[in-house]
Amino acid sequence: ACARAAGEELMLRGTLSKTTWLLAWLSWAVLFLQQAADAWVYGMPAIIWFGKLFPLVLFLPGMLRDRLRSYIWLCFVSLMYFIALVERVFAQPGAVMPIAGLSAVVILFCSAMMYVRWRARELRLDEEN
Repeated sequence: ACARAAGEELMLRGTLSKTTWLLAWLSWAVLFLQQAADAWVYGMPAIIWFGKLFPLVLFLPGMLRDRLRSYIWLCFVSLMYFIALVERVFAQPGAVMPIAGLSAVVILFCSAMMYVRWRARELRLDEEN
């Protein structure tokens, strides 16, 4: 019953929320892979791997359940990645990895923020009907 309800909820999304939801997930994956590749390339110890990836994985269960609060907190946490990646872009001009990560984090922030806005409107309209 729970899986069926989740499937029906996915079908009720509008075009804007579907698009921003997909963008948020794709940019989350790109940011996660960029952070993992960065830690691997520089041979960072396990605790640094944990510090780079755990904040992203922390919100995964809520995102999978379509909890808007998880997306909101992900936006706040993505600001830490933004600050770190802006510093890296200026420290290593022309390096592809920091530029890819910075692009992913900007898209993640914007798409997650807009997804919360549009999805909350859809859910509010569903409750009214």
